[in-house]
Amino acid sequence: MTTSDFDSFRPPAPGGRRRRRKGGAGGQGTGGRPGGADGSREMPMVPDAQFSSYYGRNVVKPPPWGHEIPAYLFLGGVAGGSGLIAAGAQFTRRPVLRRNARLGAIAAIGLGSVALVKDLGRPERFLNMLRTVKVTSPMSIGSWILALYSAGAGVTAAIEVDRLTGSRFPLGPLRRLIPAVDVGAGLWAAAFGPPLAAYTAVLLADTANPMWNAAKDELPFVFVSSATLASGGLAMITTPVAEAGPARTLAMLGAAVETVATKALHRNMDPTIAETLHHGPAGRMLKASEILTVAGGLGALLAGRHRAVAVASGVTLLAASALTRFGIFEAGIHSAKDPKYTIEPQKRRLAARRAAGVTDDSITTAG
Repeated sequence: MTTSDFDSFRPPAPGGRRRRRKGGAGGQGTGGRPGGADGSREMPMVPDAQFSSYYGRNVVKPPPWGHEIPAYLFLGGVAGGSGLIAAGAQFTRRPVLRRNARLGAIAAIGLGSVALVKDLGRPERFLNMLRTVKVTSPMSIGSWILALYSAGAGVTAAIEVDRLTGSRFPLGPLRRLIPAVDVGAGLWAAAFGPPLAAYTAVLLADTANPMWNAAKDELPFVFVSSATLASGGLAMITTPVAEAGPARTLAMLGAAVETVATKALHRNMDPTIAETLHHGPAGRMLKASEILTVAGGLGALLAGRHRAVAVASGVTLLAASALTRFGIFEAGIHSAKDPKYTIEPQKRRLAARRAAGVTDDSITTAG
């Protein structure tokens, strides 16, 4: 029988009689095993494997985006919703609401574009994205949506400024075309407003980022409803209550839909990835957003006809929308930095496929 120096680390065999070796039961025999260890029982020499990645590095590379990107997500949503409100006010003869929504839209899309260009580093990088149209790329389509919406919003804002100055723009014979251009540009901005609010959700969900990709079914609803309540809140701040009725209705609708969509996002997401929505800065921002959304919606519903309450509700809704965008952004960044948010959901999906009997494709094997 062969022996090994490692036999001394093996515990004695459980129960039964142990064979006595030369040198006595308590001494060291020829095999060098003290205390009666007879080598008949294997003992694991390697500790249980713990989850890790190669050298502790993340599996998915976090996007190198700064806070300019969530600021653009928020401002783009405000602009898209404001374009829709302006068109509704135009056809229901609410000139103050139309004007304020149009000016709010161009201000939001202008600031959002500045934030986007700042993150890109150079303005020509955005222009380069307009050199082609790739229907399978959310970024390519989104760049065109942004450009087309900005064109319509810019025209309508210029018309409103002309009206504010007493029609002093030197338009000459082109002035008689203003009514037709006003209607056309307003409809143009309204048509591209909802896609502007929604495409950023598709852009995030189309990445390999664990949290954003896991939320691909609910994220567009969250972003569009968030844009709706934010644009409604802005109109409630800037417009007298006599004309702000449609904005209040839109804000309440957006608050209700976002509350439902956010609950669905939390419920349907993998429990491991959902941790990113509940802990850290992202968790605090999203929790505050839920509270402010409900408070702002109730304020608009119960006391929106009081000017002070309307302004307070509008500010609350804007803050809630901003916190939603920043919270979702931070949760995605955190999920990419920790490899467990990539590997553990993959293991669960693999186990589910095997349990369902799927073992013959390129993803699942019988091993």
